[in-house]
Amino acid sequence: MIFLVQTDTTAGLLSQNKTALNAVKGRDADQKLIRAVGSFTTLKKFARVPCAHRNLVRRSRGRSFVFPNGESLRVVFGSHRRFFDRLEWAFSTSANRSGERFDLEWAKSVSDCFVLRADGFRENAPSGIIRLGRARRIKIR
Repeated sequence: MIFLVQTDTTAGLLSQNKTALNAVKGRDADQKLIRAVGSFTTLKKFARVPCAHRNLVRRSRGRSFVFPNGESLRVVFGSHRRFFDRLEWAFSTSANRSGERFDLEWAKSVSDCFVLRADGFRENAPSGIIRLGRARRIKIR
């Protein structure tokens, strides 16, 4: 099941099936995706946050983190957070073809269900990505 939602950063496709998302976007089946989670409790199931970065992760909005174990996670804030009340987590990717701009008609055609907000869907800047080590952090995007 692929959902089209307005995420906290941009219009996005969410699913718990990583290969389905990569197939829809026309990418390699094994390409890594960011896992969006609804709470810090769920985040702790997938990765351990290094002590030096706990404050940064807790206070960040609109940022994704690559943890030392290789997992890419983002804690969701904003209006679509209630989407994660039923699904604890979902893989997240932007709602466009790989390398192209947002196209609402294409996004609706590839999604099984879409959650429409009153102001519709919009394309904003993607989330920043930071790789966390034990003591250092490196800005990727």
